[in-house]
Amino acid sequence: MSRAPGKLFIAGEYAVVEPGGRAVLVAIDRYVTVRVSPSEHRGMVRSAHFGREPLHWLRDDRGVVVPEDGRRPLDYVFSAIRTIEALVADLGIEPQWYTLDISSDLDDGDGRKYGLGSSAAVTVGVVAALNEFYGLRLTGLEQFKAALLAAIDVAPSSSGGDIAASTFGGWLAYQSPDRTAATALRDRDGTLAAIRRPWPLLEISPLPTPTGLDLIVGWTGVAASTTALVDDVRARRDIANPSYARFLAESRTRVDELVAGLREANPGLVLGAVRATRELLAGLGTTLGIPIETPALTTLARSAEQIGAAGKPSGAGGGDCGIVLAVRGADLDPMLREWERAGLRPLSLAVAPQVSAVAAQ
Repeated sequence: MSRAPGKLFIAGEYAVVEPGGRAVLVAIDRYVTVRVSPSEHRGMVRSAHFGREPLHWLRDDRGVVVPEDGRRPLDYVFSAIRTIEALVADLGIEPQWYTLDISSDLDDGDGRKYGLGSSAAVTVGVVAALNEFYGLRLTGLEQFKAALLAAIDVAPSSSGGDIAASTFGGWLAYQSPDRTAATALRDRDGTLAAIRRPWPLLEISPLPTPTGLDLIVGWTGVAASTTALVDDVRARRDIANPSYARFLAESRTRVDELVAGLREANPGLVLGAVRATRELLAGLGTTLGIPIETPALTTLARSAEQIGAAGKPSGAGGGDCGIVLAVRGADLDPMLREWERAGLRPLSLAVAPQVSAVAAQ
């Protein structure tokens, strides 16, 4: 059995999609759980979150064969399966049949996603479960690379930040690799070679939990498509090339300030970096005509600032969640009353512990 936590972006959204782009993320204590058990003659995936009926899969000369099903979250599941099957072949291991049972608490009781990185978590969870099932003994970094290769096959704009958070847990500083070089390495030399060799630009390092600050998360109740928003920004970035280049440079500066504030246990520097990141994202949305900060997320951020805290959208925006960092002991009631009036729901979340050593390049 494996468990992979969800994630929240603290800073670096959109910029991290570019090779060498930096971000700060935190893993949270909501999980995707994957259980694997042997089966005979065919493989199967069961999950109430992906539909009532299990989905069967087979192998032929092309590899893993999956019926057209239309349940998009399963794209990540089967991409992870294919990636591990490629590793198994590279290692000369006899492939086996198995059943995956997948459960998740990254959404509410009605199945609405909170925007906590369920696609990344399920990809990481499947890779980890099959690593254990086959006895591959992949390191944390190798599992991260395998999961990111699987995610890129589904969504080429995937930065990998969410994959890193779900793999390693805790607070992380992340720098996006050159994913084109990584996939080219895989396509030329195989999956095993790709996960064992260094990836250009990739950096992952742990960060301390903020000293004297509390993390509060508010959910808008509106789902957003990260892939669609990121692809929209990437499609429009050349139209506003000078302003987009400035955005990338400023985002890097704010992430560096945030990392310094966390490492130096400087709450003022942390809060200032988060506020500046919020303004930067709102400006990008205005420039490109994309609703990154919705009215609900504006309420979340402004009500946080009114109590001396810092708030912003987490991730691509457009809905989903926003995050607030507040000085420990601050009176949150005025902010939470504003949230209630705006239909924002506080989520009871905590930081997921670091689960694997982090030192990646």
